Amino acid sequence: MDVFESVKKIIINELNCKPEKVTMDSKLKDDLGADSIDAVQIVMDIEDEYGITIDEDVAEQMITVGDVVKYIEDNK
Repeated sequence: MDVFESVKKIIINELNCKPEKVTMDSKLKDDLGADSIDAVQIVMDIEDEYGITIDEDVAEQMITVGDVVKYIEDNK
């Protein structure tokens, strides 16, 4: 499974959103409805999935699904 598909699965699980809504350009808060608690849980799930640590300041800069995917690809 590629990084996007893995992140998409995590987001769908956490936010109960429709798969077609999750694209590289989808904004986590504006388009997918993630609140701060959702965002923290998504970050924790990604950290567990990839064995990485995402700094809180970095996580706050992740606006789109693509931002998350790029960070993982650059840091895994």
